[in-house]
Amino acid sequence: MSRESRVARPVRRALGALVAALLLAGPAAAQPGAPDGNAVVTRAAEAYRRLSSLEAAFTQRIDDPMVGLLESAGRVWQAGNDRLAMRFSDPAGEAVVMDGRHLWIYTPSTAPGQVIRMPLPERPTYGFNVLAWILDRPAERYRVKWLRADRIGGRAADVVEMIPREEGMPFTRAVVWLDRGDALPRRLEVREPGGSLRTIDLSGLKPNAPVGARTFVFEVPRGARVVEG
Repeated sequence: MSRESRVARPVRRALGALVAALLLAGPAAAQPGAPDGNAVVTRAAEAYRRLSSLEAAFTQRIDDPMVGLLESAGRVWQAGNDRLAMRFSDPAGEAVVMDGRHLWIYTPSTAPGQVIRMPLPERPTYGFNVLAWILDRPAERYRVKWLRADRIGGRAADVVEMIPREEGMPFTRAVVWLDRGDALPRRLEVREPGGSLRTIDLSGLKPNAPVGARTFVFEVPRGARVVEG
């Protein structure tokens, strides 16, 4: 396998862990009296900016036309735009960690015995932090449309469509369920340029809960080799 393949496959897996897509909702006509989509996402962006940290359980579903259906689960912690840890319970032991300087990707189910280490992008907001993708200046960076009201996890939510206005984003369309109580995302959907449909559901959110510094430290497993990405 070429070096490019050894690096690209786990990186793609990591991106799948940080973006989301289900069967995307079709275009919806504006409804009389419907909330303004820009106002909904602006409120969510303000709630996101107030966070010092966030912890949640996640489940992920990837419907890839080339390889079929992939599912995974675990917990995610975030503090700012450059510290993030996704620890997988399924597949057990896998991890994607941003420690403030590097991105670490350990996915032995797709790259046995290998850890990828990459420098964080100069603009980490547009790197692997999916909440920052969605909630950094959303009214400016996306064409936003309110689709419908819904309930998810027993909570009321606004469902909005977000189409990127700028190039370089890892999706062509996102649909986001924003909680009407705390304004934070409960489901993230995206369609990737290659056609994959991905979803991340977040549950048990703990805004501003204390997070230990070691949460964002990645320890290379014994016997694994580090590949610079």
